[in-house]
Amino acid sequence: MIGTTGLDERPRDPELGGPVPYVCEDDDGRGSLRVLNKKRVIQCALSRICAVCGETLDHPLVLLGTRAELDRMEFHVPPVHEACGDAVAAAVVGAAFGVLGQDGPVERWVLVSTGGFEHERPQRFDPDLRPRFRPNRLLSTREV
Repeated sequence: MIGTTGLDERPRDPELGGPVPYVCEDDDGRGSLRVLNKKRVIQCALSRICAVCGETLDHPLVLLGTRAELDRMEFHVPPVHEACGDAVAAAVVGAAFGVLGQDGPVERWVLVSTGGFEHERPQRFDPDLRPRFRPNRLLSTREV
């Protein structure tokens, strides 16, 4: 199955024990489910690779985020395979701290299928300096 073949080989988060997504990994192989590596966020967006497994994306594209991100139509995690989104959401459920670049704990995650996305780089004056992803067409949404 595309998008899940490499998850077992991913480095493990020392706090949560789950696989560290490609987008959360440092160049030296270490990483944490807490933070997004900005360099890899941009690489995933430009190269169209999954933010979790690092493999090529297919269609539809899937964005993983919070209900608030869905309401704003503005996500911080680059697109993922649906199976990868499910796997990483399961790994972070119940975390008492912010994960995947979020400022605080997330009670419920949302997976949004889209036909495409816009990658927006923050401007100096933006209060949130994280890159953002805006779906250009919603195909479906579901909570995980």
